[in-house]
Amino acid sequence: MAIMITDECINCGACEPECPNTAIYEGGVSWTFAGGTSLVDVELGDGTVVSAKEAQAPFSEEFYYIVTDKCTECIGFHEEPQCAAVCPVDCCVPDPDNEEDEDTLTAKKEWLHGE
Repeated sequence: MAIMITDECINCGACEPECPNTAIYEGGVSWTFAGGTSLVDVELGDGTVVSAKEAQAPFSEEFYYIVTDKCTECIGFHEEPQCAAVCPVDCCVPDPDNEEDEDTLTAKKEWLHGE
């Protein structure tokens, strides 16, 4: 499963630099598929193709958030999700709405980084 940040987040920012996929963003900040990846174009769920550099709307205006499409739970980089390891209030937790097995997370890492 992807990781999510709960509303217990204290906005300390410890998690953001730890993410090898640049999947964590500060509340209110737009995100891109390109940030921290090798992606050039991305096909969205509705079939639309967008530039990976195109800014996407933030998922939260208030708290740090994780872009599920970029979260690999640090598979291929670390033994455990680094955001959860450094979070001082334990608000980086598995997202029950986005369950993914290790093979899926590995494929996502390869998609993000062109490996």
